Amino acid sequence: MKRKADRDQIRRQNRSIILQALRRNGPTARIDLGLTTRLSPATVTAITSDLLDQGLILSLESEEPKTPQARGRPRTLLKLNPDAVFTLCVRLSVNNIDLSLVDFAGEVTRDTRVHFESACADADSFPQTLVEAIRQFLHEAGVEPSQVREIGVAAQGVVETETGLVAWSPAFAGRKIPIVKPLQSAFGADCYISNDTNMITEALHWSDPNRYNGTFAVVMLDYGVGMGLYLNGRLFSGASGRAAEFGHANHIPGGALCRCGKKGCLEAYLSDYALVRAATHLPEDTDPGTIEAGVSGLARLIERAGSGDDDARKTFHEAGRVLGYGIARVIAMIDPKRLVLTGAAVRAFTFMKNGMREGLEEALVADLRNNFSLDVMPWNEDFIRSGLIAQSMERLDKDFLGNATPKSDRGARPDTPELTA
Repeated sequence: MKRKADRDQIRRQNRSIILQALRRNGPTARIDLGLTTRLSPATVTAITSDLLDQGLILSLESEEPKTPQARGRPRTLLKLNPDAVFTLCVRLSVNNIDLSLVDFAGEVTRDTRVHFESACADADSFPQTLVEAIRQFLHEAGVEPSQVREIGVAAQGVVETETGLVAWSPAFAGRKIPIVKPLQSAFGADCYISNDTNMITEALHWSDPNRYNGTFAVVMLDYGVGMGLYLNGRLFSGASGRAAEFGHANHIPGGALCRCGKKGCLEAYLSDYALVRAATHLPEDTDPGTIEAGVSGLARLIERAGSGDDDARKTFHEAGRVLGYGIARVIAMIDPKRLVLTGAAVRAFTFMKNGMREGLEEALVADLRNNFSLDVMPWNEDFIRSGLIAQSMERLDKDFLGNATPKSDRGARPDTPELTA
């Protein structure tokens, strides 16, 4: 039985490698698939034959120009069948639900943003709001719910992947917001939920696996402060999915008030409201909910720093020191080969970098702090969606059997995948 399970696992892995190669490279001949994936011709032929039968890939004749020297029939190319299945990517943030319909080729075919009132959203009201938003979106797209195999959700805040809950988030008034079970019940699709910064981490690995692999960390400085960890070649989310809550690690006991209700969190010194609070000399116990920050508030503060405003520049410098101390803990614990800074606040990194270096130097000996590379990456909201797509395609490539999958199996839980591919 173990040998059979091992063979099934290898076959699933090889099938995933072939589908990913087609997704990255477009229409490809079998012989080129073998060269790209380093799989044997027999393996490529066997797997692609199954994929054709299952309707997951299509064959087409090459459009290579004919020359007098060319002989024989044109080469047959293989390509993904984009209509084989759809997945839905959902991003939950303050006052917004972003929805994207994605085909099997990994392409976004339709997207929209739906507004809701975060100040009123709780465990009782929000699940129905989300279900209705998705139903309307699919109706407008002309897609039946039965065509959606999977729904992937990324949310701000503390996310429990095992229970399918958002334990706490600035996007909601209440706590313990159920997401996965209501969606599975409404649409019969597999559903997964993750922290939004984890999806940025996944997107970086997908887009450049040579650079972003092994062990690296992503820190997002934005509305809040998030972290994603890639450890030993895999995304790490901990036992319950709540790992790497960098922003809510304590920096100063009894310090500045955080949006989560605690005092002294890193976020209380690094997020948008924290920066505005410090620059305007508001007391550290000022309620974050009363501070006008957000994208516009942060942009005004960056503009002030650029114009030479001492308060703004001092604020960013001190925030950089806090960031340096926080990064020092991460380096000491996991020894990442690369650390990525992103989010709306990295536009102010010019004013933060000296403070960050000071914090690192004060917190770590040189032998520890000089062993990693730092990437400062301009913020792009599409990172989160790209991570959701990458995860979804990876799961589908291994488990989805297309036309060969009985309809009764479409609601199978993600922790019991089929091993017959």
